[in-house]
Amino acid sequence: MRYLHTMVRVHNLEQSLHFYCELLGLQEMYRKENEKGRFTLVFLAAPDDAERAEETKSPMLELTYNWDPETYDGGRNFGHLAFRVANIYETCQRLMDNGVIINRPPRDGHMAFVRSPDNISVELLQEGEHLAPQEPWASMENTGEW
Repeated sequence: MRYLHTMVRVHNLEQSLHFYCELLGLQEMYRKENEKGRFTLVFLAAPDDAERAEETKSPMLELTYNWDPETYDGGRNFGHLAFRVANIYETCQRLMDNGVIINRPPRDGHMAFVRSPDNISVELLQEGEHLAPQEPWASMENTGEW
C-alpha cells in the first residue's frame, strides 16, 4: 500500500494556488481539465517531495475545482493538512503579511495552524528542533478555530 494524495475542493482555483504555491511553497506538478465533467484537478507537491511525486504520483495534494458553483460545508471532521517548514516564524510572517490569519500561533517555536481560502485547516510544523520562543508569536492568542 502507498499513500497517494489528499483531495480538497476549492471555490477559487487562482486564490487557492496563490495560498498553496506562492505562500506555502508547494509546486504544481500537473493539472487535468475535464470539460465534460466541468472540473479541473491540480496536483501539488512539497519541494522536498517533488522528485518522488513526479516519479510515483505521490505524495501530493489534489485541488479539485468544479466549474459550476457549489457550496461546500467543511468541518473539523476533515482534520487538517500538515507541512514541515524550514522556519515556522518566517512562514507565519509571510502568511500574515499576505492576509492569512494565524489561528494558532507558533508560541512554542514548533507548531502553528492556519486556514486555506476554502477553510481547510493547515498545520505547520518546524523542521528539526523547536525554535526559541520569540515575539510577537510567544504572546499571541489563538484566533477562531483551527
